[in-house]
Amino acid sequence: MHVMHIEGVRPNFIKAAPLVRALAARGVRQTLVHSGQHFDPAMSDIFFEQLGMPAPDVNLAVGAGSHAQQTAGVMQRLEPVVLERKPDLMVVYGDANSTLAAALLCAKLLVPAAHVEAGLRSFDRAMPEEVNRLLTDQISSLLFTPSRDAGENLMREGIPAEKIHFVGNIMIDTLVAMLPRAAAALPQGLPERYVLVTMHRAGNVDDQPFMRSFMETLGQISRLVPVVFPVHPRTQLRMAPLQAQDHRLRLLAPQPYLSFLALQQRAALVVTDSGGIQEETTFLGIPCLTVRDNTERPVTVTTGSNILVGRNMQRLRDELETILRDGGKACAAPPLWDGKTADRIADIIGA
Repeated sequence: MHVMHIEGVRPNFIKAAPLVRALAARGVRQTLVHSGQHFDPAMSDIFFEQLGMPAPDVNLAVGAGSHAQQTAGVMQRLEPVVLERKPDLMVVYGDANSTLAAALLCAKLLVPAAHVEAGLRSFDRAMPEEVNRLLTDQISSLLFTPSRDAGENLMREGIPAEKIHFVGNIMIDTLVAMLPRAAAALPQGLPERYVLVTMHRAGNVDDQPFMRSFMETLGQISRLVPVVFPVHPRTQLRMAPLQAQDHRLRLLAPQPYLSFLALQQRAALVVTDSGGIQEETTFLGIPCLTVRDNTERPVTVTTGSNILVGRNMQRLRDELETILRDGGKACAAPPLWDGKTADRIADIIGA
């Protein structure tokens, strides 16, 4: 059997690494394709090194561009690779433009696709990622879900039950494997107690009035507790004229996986708009405040440590002060978030 994987953005690498290892252990032939959607070495190359993944066999070098340009570019450049290498199965991950592009190409070439992290829904079609998720699930042959609500979403959308497999959260496989090494990767010179911040979604960072308010709020928070903010390259471009000058607001370059995992593990709480970080903080038991009105990972709210604060900066400050004073809410890891998801997927693929 020949399995092809396509990876485009940082979370894809984290999800693919354990499955690549699990399939290799079963003797499955594999081809790794990097879309080049994240072309900054800090956002891609270092992840292959730290996650112990083999270098990609093919780099499509799509680079930056609009959603349409990236999606079309991946399809155009991936087609000759698929025709030449003839995979039996294409594995796509998450909700990136490369995810939808590869699934759509395979549907037209009659190559089965397997979607890892299927069924997640924010129910907000203004999010490009939501459109990618919906369409990818409709045209994939195997749907591997991280939580029970994801399977329920797929059933409501008319997906046949035999395509759906509840396997757990593959990101937790990587977290469990890397956690023992994380402490040694913690950046130096951090305060004992700090708030960790990330922000990267276009709906937030491209909104200049919101980003101005957000940076002002971080400046206010930094007078209560130091703030550590690793800045995504896209976010850096948007916030360059807005950066607060408070000396307790510490802006960092994008962090390698191990360093960022260590930052999460040590944080008093995390402020983010990232779906993956909502999951990681839930597993780690770290309070998380999500600067979005919705989430495609509701299990992190119902079971985990996550609180949706929307883009209401007063609520963000209020919830943050409550957590700093009283601690976060009780939480538990959802079912099958146990570090064994890749083995469950590999067993199904190889069956």
